Amino acid sequence: ISQVLGYIAFIIFVISSSAWGDILPFLDSTLFLLGVILVAVAAFGRLWCSLYIGGYKTNILITVGPYSISRNPLYFFNFLGAIGVGFATETFSFPLIVAIIFAIYYPLVIKGEEEGLKKRHNAKFDNYLHRTPCFFPNIFLLNEPDTYIVNPKIFKKDLFYALWFVWALGILELIEELHDWHIIPCLFKIY
Repeated sequence: ISQVLGYIAFIIFVISSSAWGDILPFLDSTLFLLGVILVAVAAFGRLWCSLYIGGYKTNILITVGPYSISRNPLYFFNFLGAIGVGFATETFSFPLIVAIIFAIYYPLVIKGEEEGLKKRHNAKFDNYLHRTPCFFPNIFLLNEPDTYIVNPKIFKKDLFYALWFVWALGILELIEELHDWHIIPCLFKIY
């Protein structure tokens, strides 16, 4: 579902552009900068999560690193990245739509995953559930071990997924240039 919605948003972006540049020229640059910052945090956060979860996800309940401050840090960082890409469109509409989709879709995903974790890890998961926030991290709960074994093959694969937000920024900028050069027509403006 996320991919289909992403493709639809991409198509809309290809045939539209931000209306803010015509009204408040500084605002589109500010929105893009905000998007870049959120994407950078998201990419770093996804990599941080991948260090801990890569290769362990199905067998072990991970409760350290980013998983000590949120039960769903990957989804949290995906949210930041998607909102960041939304702001990089230099509109308020795209990040608002992303936030609404996340608010509707991801609680259902999280509930389903937590039911599976409860069955697999029983009381250990119950304890984790009661002490760790579901989505928004509590940095004061951070518990990082001195050492941790990482699977480099899985981490390299996860690196690709963590950086797609960064690639999305480049694609958005390319499309904006193609609009400016009138190679791709802009059919309507979005706020």
